[in-house]
Amino acid sequence: MKFVLKNIIRENVANMKPYSSARDDFQGVTNGMVFLDANENPFENGVNRYPDPMQMTVKSELAKIKGVLQENILLGNGSDEVIDLIFRAFCEPNNDNIITLPPSYGMYDVSANLNNIEIREVVLNSDFQPNVEKILGSIDAATKIVFLCSPNNPSGNLFHYSSIKAIVNGFNGLVVVDEAYIDFAPESSWIKELPNHPNLIVSQTMSKAYGMAGIRLGVCYASKEIISVLNKIKPPYNISELTQKKALARLLAYEDVKEEVEAIKEERGQLEIALKEISFVDKIYHSDANFLLVKVDDATLRYQELIKRGIVVRNRTTQLLCENTLRFTVGTIKENKALLKALKDIEE
Repeated sequence: MKFVLKNIIRENVANMKPYSSARDDFQGVTNGMVFLDANENPFENGVNRYPDPMQMTVKSELAKIKGVLQENILLGNGSDEVIDLIFRAFCEPNNDNIITLPPSYGMYDVSANLNNIEIREVVLNSDFQPNVEKILGSIDAATKIVFLCSPNNPSGNLFHYSSIKAIVNGFNGLVVVDEAYIDFAPESSWIKELPNHPNLIVSQTMSKAYGMAGIRLGVCYASKEIISVLNKIKPPYNISELTQKKALARLLAYEDVKEEVEAIKEERGQLEIALKEISFVDKIYHSDANFLLVKVDDATLRYQELIKRGIVVRNRTTQLLCENTLRFTVGTIKENKALLKALKDIEE
């Protein structure tokens, strides 16, 4: 059966009239105009006016970098808002279900629970790859979304292209490919596949490669039709003026971003080599992200020992398939040397 977007939009969302802000009403040239339409404080301080609700300048730069049209982009207050908007647009509370692939990013479950949506878990294989047959076998008429985190968090690996393709082709609901770490991976983004798959949504962020976790800016790429639905329900001014200005400055310095990504990838390789020399490191999982998942003899013990030496890492031992693992973010050369020194001190 062919994917039909209108068949999965919540009825109340399809029927609702979106909020229209003052900035939505007036679309003309702004230079020289006197704005008395939005009940703003008229005294100029740089942020006394409401921000562009559609963030067109930021989207324009993103569109150039990603090779898409602005109409294929939605910006969210972090990727978490993007995830929540998708739930609220397409999942009927106390009726629909989604599929997640643990171990994975925890906000899928949080948003599902917040929206009263059933979670069906299909655990990844031992090599942290999707079990396509089980995923497709878990789908029923009430399944609205499959979440795929690739590169995956906390394992760090890309999912095989063929696996994602099979899920996108085999499911008549939405497939969300979360690519928060795609800039550190050797393969290209699934954004290029958007014209071929009307049920595909790609989520990215400016928190990782762009180094802007503090401004909270998530990005959603999808068909014009899906983006229109999400724009219909998003808060009118969800991205602040300050965030838009910071994001634009960073996008205009995209060559600097690429240089930083290459530096992180180089340090990731050096860190992996050095970690192999630590006696209590049992395994280093392949990473296509800006972190390494590392299996040790006793994750909780080693975590506490690192804390005592001023190093904060992430203990992932409670996650499925991640017993006795620590997640090391790739830092600067100085920070990585401090981590390795602390690990060697623990050995002694």
